[in-house]
Amino acid sequence: MNITLLFIIVSILVIFVIVYRSGIGEETYKFISVNTKKLYSKVAPYTYKEIKKKIKDLGQDYTTTQYIGQVILFAAAGGVVSYLYFYNIIVSIIYGVVAVSVVPYVNYLRCKRLYSEFVFEQIQVYTTNVIMEFATTQSFVKALEGVYSSGVLEDPVKADVKVMIDMAYENGTINQSLEYMNEKYDYYMVRNMHQLFLQITNEGSKDSSESLENMSLDIDMLVEAVYRDRIDRAAFYKKFLIFGLVLYLMIGIIQVMLGDTYHQMLNLWYVNVLLHGIVLLNSYFLLNGTKFYNENVGVE
Repeated sequence: MNITLLFIIVSILVIFVIVYRSGIGEETYKFISVNTKKLYSKVAPYTYKEIKKKIKDLGQDYTTTQYIGQVILFAAAGGVVSYLYFYNIIVSIIYGVVAVSVVPYVNYLRCKRLYSEFVFEQIQVYTTNVIMEFATTQSFVKALEGVYSSGVLEDPVKADVKVMIDMAYENGTINQSLEYMNEKYDYYMVRNMHQLFLQITNEGSKDSSESLENMSLDIDMLVEAVYRDRIDRAAFYKKFLIFGLVLYLMIGIIQVMLGDTYHQMLNLWYVNVLLHGIVLLNSYFLLNGTKFYNENVGVE
């Protein structure tokens, strides 16, 4: 009877994890995707080598001590959690090693998020300053030159602005320059600003000050929404991780209910399969949630 009870409880726990993560968890995460919709657009892909170099230049890369601490934390978490499930040193070591192998991937996701946030901030600087320069020069190319020489931009955006300037002089028109920047940085504020400048240039608007002011206000509202969303995402992600860790520890409730019977049940292969399933399933959803938080900042 105790064996059957344990099997039923563990099976229910597996179902609970699946239902929560795929159902309620998905609905909870929905507010993030709604808030991020139309706030970000995907940045053109860069190699991880370039991303890593920029993160180091920004001083946001982990130090050796931090990397070691992260490795120890993941190894300890994998070992302790698995031991609480199986009470087997060998199994705990295996889980600890597997947990450590995830560290580079998690750091990769973190670097991509930081790089994406950096590029977005640079795009904000680019659009805002080009509008201000254009209000003075009434020339899009001159505005680009003013922003480029002002030193407010950093690579890769600064290098791409230089490409825009060169293309404008080479082609005698700004059309190709705008298309180039729109493809490299597919943000709404970039496309909208470029479309405004294209209309002003082609239609020869005499008074564009009101349109430029409205565009600046739109950018300010967009940026405010983005930063607010960034705070909300970070807060929710912390709760997401805490709940994931709590799910791991639910096995303690089962052990309290069954007492010594639990240790006897560990000799049954199907009980072990179910327990491994719980650990791996919850680990998968935690990793998938981490991927969502760090990688999909530009999700549509």
